[in-house]
Amino acid sequence: MKFSVFSPLRPFLLISLGLFLLCEAKVNTEIQTGPLYRVVGSLLSISCNTSGFSNPNLKKDFKILMKNPAKPFHEINIISSEDPNFSYARFFPRIQKNEISMKHVDSNSIIFEIKNLKKEDEGEYECAVVNPEYTFNGIYSAKTVVKVIDDSLSITSSGSPTSLSYNEGEALSLTCQASTNTIQHVHLAFAWYLRKEGAQDAKPIISLDRDFTLVPGEGFEQRYRDEAIRLDKLDEATYRLNIAELEQSDQGQIYCQAQEWIQDPDRSWYKISQKDAEEIPLTVKAKVVTSMSPQVSLSAKNALHEGQELLLSCGINAQNLAKRFFSVAWLWEGNELAKIGPTGILTVRQEYIDRERIGELKATRTGNNNYQLRIMPVKTTDKGSYSCRAWPEERGEDGNFNQGAAQDSQAMAIDIFTPESGFSVKMQNVRQTVSPGQNLKLICDADGVKGQLSVTWNRKTLPTSSLFATIVSLNKNGVTEKAGAFASREVRVTRPTMNRFVFELPDVAESDSGTYECIVSETQPNGRTESQKQNVDITVQSIDSLVKVALRSREPVVTMGNDVQLMCKISRPDVPMTLTWSWETEDGNLNTIVVLYSNGSISWSGDQSHYQVQVDNQGNIVMYSLKVLRASHREAGKYQCTVSVFLHNVYKKLPASHFVDVKVLNPDSKLALSPNQTIAQRINTDIQIYCKVTSRTSEFSLFAVTWELQEDAGNKIILTSDRNGITMFGEQIEESHRKRISMRHTDGPTFELTIQQARISDKGIYLCKVVEYLQDPWGEWYSLSDKHSHTEVDVIELEKKLSIETKDAEMNISIAEDFSIPCYITQQSTNESQFQVTWFWQQGTEVKTIFTAYRNSTLQARDKNVVRYDRPSPHQFNLTVLKSNSESDGIYFCEVEEWIHAPGDKWMKHAVEKSGNLNVTVDAEGQAKAVTDLTWQAGTWIPIYVVTVSIGLCVITILAYKLCKKNTSGGKNSGPSLWTEQVPLDPHA
Repeated sequence: MKFSVFSPLRPFLLISLGLFLLCEAKVNTEIQTGPLYRVVGSLLSISCNTSGFSNPNLKKDFKILMKNPAKPFHEINIISSEDPNFSYARFFPRIQKNEISMKHVDSNSIIFEIKNLKKEDEGEYECAVVNPEYTFNGIYSAKTVVKVIDDSLSITSSGSPTSLSYNEGEALSLTCQASTNTIQHVHLAFAWYLRKEGAQDAKPIISLDRDFTLVPGEGFEQRYRDEAIRLDKLDEATYRLNIAELEQSDQGQIYCQAQEWIQDPDRSWYKISQKDAEEIPLTVKAKVVTSMSPQVSLSAKNALHEGQELLLSCGINAQNLAKRFFSVAWLWEGNELAKIGPTGILTVRQEYIDRERIGELKATRTGNNNYQLRIMPVKTTDKGSYSCRAWPEERGEDGNFNQGAAQDSQAMAIDIFTPESGFSVKMQNVRQTVSPGQNLKLICDADGVKGQLSVTWNRKTLPTSSLFATIVSLNKNGVTEKAGAFASREVRVTRPTMNRFVFELPDVAESDSGTYECIVSETQPNGRTESQKQNVDITVQSIDSLVKVALRSREPVVTMGNDVQLMCKISRPDVPMTLTWSWETEDGNLNTIVVLYSNGSISWSGDQSHYQVQVDNQGNIVMYSLKVLRASHREAGKYQCTVSVFLHNVYKKLPASHFVDVKVLNPDSKLALSPNQTIAQRINTDIQIYCKVTSRTSEFSLFAVTWELQEDAGNKIILTSDRNGITMFGEQIEESHRKRISMRHTDGPTFELTIQQARISDKGIYLCKVVEYLQDPWGEWYSLSDKHSHTEVDVIELEKKLSIETKDAEMNISIAEDFSIPCYITQQSTNESQFQVTWFWQQGTEVKTIFTAYRNSTLQARDKNVVRYDRPSPHQFNLTVLKSNSESDGIYFCEVEEWIHAPGDKWMKHAVEKSGNLNVTVDAEGQAKAVTDLTWQAGTWIPIYVVTVSIGLCVITILAYKLCKKNTSGGKNSGPSLWTEQVPLDPHA
């Protein structure tokens, strides 16, 4: 027995090793979680890091690979920090131009970037770390998905001239429209910027961030708190900037900016697009004031007809006007009519309260130096002397205002005349409903005309408001003048006849709804001016109510490999339209397949080889068809069509269609197996179980097979073979049993399970489960429902058929005479049986072993008597006692052990049988008288001379064998030649 000094420590070493393996850090590689939606032309940045290496300070090498959605099994090398020749030709030029790069952040992290993203860059990206160690333990690569979408962000300044010029202290109002057609959930951030003269970078004036929070720019905080700067969102896409009092520092280039943000799966926000509108030069002229005291002036039209509008403009001229406060009042006949305080609060005279409440009287501050009072309609009682008065207000430290000396304007006499002529105005189409994108046309006719005519078109958007805003005017000389809000619109006023005026507003939008007013003014030869007006209500229908989107499919449930056709029906007016086909996967992500733009261009995001699109224009109905070619499980999911219109440089998204759930089913399985069977097998022989596929779904099918053994506690998996023929044993199969089990696959196909050297424990019901695999149109394998058959196996234990001659006999012999003890086998259990024969001698109760012939041909004598052993035939064993003596009396018998094959190339004792007794008597006087002259042998009496001849032949054979052995040993003396080995052993060993 070997001994080691480490033997006592061995358990502790094993435990320590186990703890070390458990505590050893595993390598882990992580990448940004996808899908990452990015815009064409933008920057793609992906971070990747690894951890768990034994040497964290060693700089790791990384490589980036990708798979294109069109070829999911084809991996493309992009870039590697280890090998400069790693990248494929498709990416190599972009890497050389530094458009694609990979930079180490630290020894275990990198940033992968693509500066100018392209459509074909969409796919699955894999970041793999090169293992610098000799062992592998953990995860060495990670994957993410990148989706590349079109850049649909749009931004324009509306109603703004190419340049702006204001006086210091005047108010500025600018509008900007920004929208996007992205179907993913995005947030828009919006800001107004000012680039001052000589400055490199523009500074934000005010911004609305992606969380919809208003933030004033640096230097504009106090004016924002004083509400002198505002950013208002008027509708879904329109933003307006209001600056109450311009300062000289506001001079420069002013523009608006929109940013599109999307939230990645890790909850972080990423800016996918940014666009700026055109810069507009803004000039702010400084005011020159000659004295500290304000100068007040009043301007108004001094002659009006009853029903017209009286507009009293009060102007103030003073130094440092933008930073001073004033109270302004209008006086009629020396009495205060209305007053605006320093904080903008309006108070009116008691008898004018009702007129102010219904909107006939309105006072506003239109700038730092201008205040206006409107009275409409005027009455004859409103005629008289008007003036305005201004007081400077100084704010004290306590916040209260201290009023300074008042300054009055010159008084102005206003006459109100009652019209006496038959002049009147009438409009056609008093109430109209117009569709978006159409032209609005209004006709205004004047009757009883005696003088020169001019026309003004106004509009109010709120029914409850009495304040109309001017759109466009045409004076008596034929000069047209558009209001600032419509400067960028193509609005027209024509005069086809002397008494008819036509107003046209092309390409109307929903925001153009409202009450339109036509005011025709007549200037008579005597200088008298009379005005008449007429209103018309115009409703521009909502695009949502006009455009109806409906999606349907004739066969939403199809078999693998068949086509699916989806039809998107759109009822619409004639407006530019963009349609997007999208698809929601099982994980809830909405992916764009294709976008059909209003200008006829098409942008594919899905694999174009698997889809077809078609457009059928039927007038007021347009049918968009999407055909999914040879659908697979990958194309299964919810499909949707989304429509947006592009009016006035703004995307208007309409309610999307409902989802159509497309299901792709596997084809019906035609798999059939051979019928169930029952087999019986003898112990220690091989069990062969056949499972044959008798019918298959396709001639290109592959099969996976699982062999199981039914047990009460649940089926035990014996062996599995996947569709590629890779075989694995079940976890419950012990190593010793695995050597006996094998499987073979033959044509047909037929699967053969072989269990060698059957045991009783191998009996049971064996299940053969077969799963059929087919390839989908993408080349991916998918499984059909499995089929199974069972085979009942019975292992029969080998019957003990050993028998030997058991008849008793007696023999009288003389001293020194030889006698034989035969042992004859009459039947054996198997043809491969081996035998061990032992002879015994019994005197009284004492039994002794004489001789043993082992099954491996080893002979062993256990008695002092000299014996001779021979085996005349495979079933006959004979032992001869030589030169008997007086002590040879007694009973002799033999015992036969039958040995058969056992599992593991071993042998086992199968049966034991004992022969009959031979009672031998030795005559002490030398008179040998046998009971008979025949020798008993195995129950057959054979003449003595036959026995003598047989014994002689055996002796000759043995002597010849000994002589040959001596000659082959080179003539050397190998020791005395013994008949048997004289070693006493326990007879029952």
